[in-house]
Amino acid sequence: MSELTAPAGGTKAIAVLTSGGDAQGMNAVVRAVVRTAINAGAEVYVVYEGLQGLVDGGERIVKCDWSSVGGILHKGGTVIGTARSMDFRERWGRLKAAASLIERGIDRLVVVGGDGSLTGTDVFRSEWSELLAELAANGDITVEQEQRHAHLIIAGVVGSIDNDMVGTDMTVGADSALHRILEAIDAIASTAASHQRSFVVEVMGRHCGYLALMSAIAGGADHVLIPEMPPEAGWEDDVCDRLRAARTAGRRDSIVIVAEGARDREGNPITAQMVADAIAERTGEDVRITILGHVQRGGSPSAYDRWMPTLMGYAAALEVLSAGPDHVPQLIGVRNGEVATTALMEDVARTRQIASLIQAGRYDDAVSARGVSFSEMLHVFHDIARVAPEQAPKGLRIAVLHAGGLAPGMNAAVRAAVRFGISRGHTMVGVQNGFRGLLKNRVTALNWDDVEGWVSLGGAELGTSRLIPEPFQYANVSAMLALHGVEAVLVIGGQKGYQASYNLLQARDDYKGLQIPWMLLPASIDNNLPGWRTAIGADTALCAITDAVDRLKQSATASRRAFVIEVMGRYCGYLAQMGGLAAGAEQVFIPEQGISLAALDAAAQDMAAGFKGGRRIYLVVRNEMTSTGYTTEFLKQLFTEESEGDFDVRTMILGHLQQGGNPTPYDRVQATRLSAFAIQTLTEHAEAGSVEWSYIGSDRGRPHAENLRALPDVAENIAGGFRRPKQQWWLPLREVSEAVSQRS
Repeated sequence: MSELTAPAGGTKAIAVLTSGGDAQGMNAVVRAVVRTAINAGAEVYVVYEGLQGLVDGGERIVKCDWSSVGGILHKGGTVIGTARSMDFRERWGRLKAAASLIERGIDRLVVVGGDGSLTGTDVFRSEWSELLAELAANGDITVEQEQRHAHLIIAGVVGSIDNDMVGTDMTVGADSALHRILEAIDAIASTAASHQRSFVVEVMGRHCGYLALMSAIAGGADHVLIPEMPPEAGWEDDVCDRLRAARTAGRRDSIVIVAEGARDREGNPITAQMVADAIAERTGEDVRITILGHVQRGGSPSAYDRWMPTLMGYAAALEVLSAGPDHVPQLIGVRNGEVATTALMEDVARTRQIASLIQAGRYDDAVSARGVSFSEMLHVFHDIARVAPEQAPKGLRIAVLHAGGLAPGMNAAVRAAVRFGISRGHTMVGVQNGFRGLLKNRVTALNWDDVEGWVSLGGAELGTSRLIPEPFQYANVSAMLALHGVEAVLVIGGQKGYQASYNLLQARDDYKGLQIPWMLLPASIDNNLPGWRTAIGADTALCAITDAVDRLKQSATASRRAFVIEVMGRYCGYLAQMGGLAAGAEQVFIPEQGISLAALDAAAQDMAAGFKGGRRIYLVVRNEMTSTGYTTEFLKQLFTEESEGDFDVRTMILGHLQQGGNPTPYDRVQATRLSAFAIQTLTEHAEAGSVEWSYIGSDRGRPHAENLRALPDVAENIAGGFRRPKQQWWLPLREVSEAVSQRS
């Protein structure tokens, strides 16, 4: 992230608008742009009703102060409105828009919208000098104004639930849309299973199959139809064959996901009704159709669609405030989990090319254009959804077990490992209750139907434990693995799993049963494991925190109240920091920085001043292990004493609810992705005669062989007795938190 500094050359004026279709998370971008720019010393305006608001001018372009964007982070849609403007497409409309901006001294724009809005804004930018010259010639602006605002600086943030823009891994709103879709699919699955019924679910996406593909993976669907890979002729029979095979294997419900832009190879639309009719005619089953429609755009944004758009808005504000006259319009997006900037119009052009590739029948190229991850997940889905043939060649015996604390998404990881393994001809062996169960010989083979429905379940059906085998138990661990003919091991868990595996590795040479490939997948709500950026379960925990805080805020609407909220995390402040960012907390205390008297004094003064200035709620988030002396109750008593009766203070200790609930779409997809990679890696190692013990050791990008790390390296990446990584990617984001939560 860039340093937050006052812009050079006097006060600058910046405007932010949302345009095109609405998307959850747009408000987070607006809030971040406004507050970042204010703290940088700029004047900030919001434009109501999108690009049409630029044309209309007047009361639709409003100057903001800090509190103007308070209390909007958790709201769906966009509080400043959006519109698709026909007037802005005309030159006369853009001329009026230019006059509206110059009237207020604005020559920097952050636009949150889709490719159409961003393209229209770039046309506006390219005409800017001509428009100003015409306004000056007509006497609508002065020559001095024309010269002072000679260049229009723009940055774009993609707000689209479709996740259809090349140049960013995730668009604002896509994660929340997946939440809405998965809520519906989970509900449908239960009623479908009750009646042994088939459902066809249509989701949005236009020319992009992202929502359909990822919801099919995360929802455990039988089949998916997407625009980028149209089915061959006779697709109706293929769909029905898959459903019959799943029923034969024991599945009670059938779900097919159809993207709204799905086509066959001749370019003919494939509708949900067509799919339902084909299933009913060929199988005689009772089929129901659910078209989710605009419910996918609705509701409160997910935790991800609060904290990541906040980072984007922060970066967008700094981008336009620091830009010079030669600035090339930038897209503020996400690459490998980090905010990244790319040339805006190049990304728009590449995005629009995908529709041309589909129309030309270049389907493999269209899939590739969506990115490597999209292509890989398409193949993974087909492997885990299709029932493996019984005549598959005999492969390995691979054991799967959990170790450490519970993390939502563990079931999704096991399901993917089992089904992906079976598709490769392997025999998958489940170990109940981690290493404790292994020592007690609680080991059973897992079939395709044994993990049916696990993708959406919270908890851990295999069970887990925190037991770390002692040296005298190593021989028993080895013997049990040998007894069941285990040829590779996959451990899905947290710190205890990593520690247990590391200890066993030291004794590997002494025990034959341990001389097999071994791999670790990160699963921990604390996100305190080295290597992967976000462990399985952490996103679900963040969503639990934001949901709880949303309810907390509602409870305080009729009072003036401060809350001290304690979250889990042990000695890692990830949940506190990212939960505070997503919830809009004013203060966050984490173990990495501790708590000082000076910090408490500053927080108390800021709190008191805020309530005297009209604030109604103030949030303090504290990690459970931040300080042994400055406890959550101590903070409550301190702030109460300093309140002088202007407000009251309450505490909320979230506890184990952060481990509960069904896993989020992100955790389901990540668990599936990582497990498929792990089984593939273990297969390659075993076939090569390797006995490597490894873990995913890259904090960015997709799981790949180049990102594997040998397990002995794990000790070098853990910070002593704190049981957290030495390098934590999220720590620098405290700068962003301060920029959007604390007025400088």
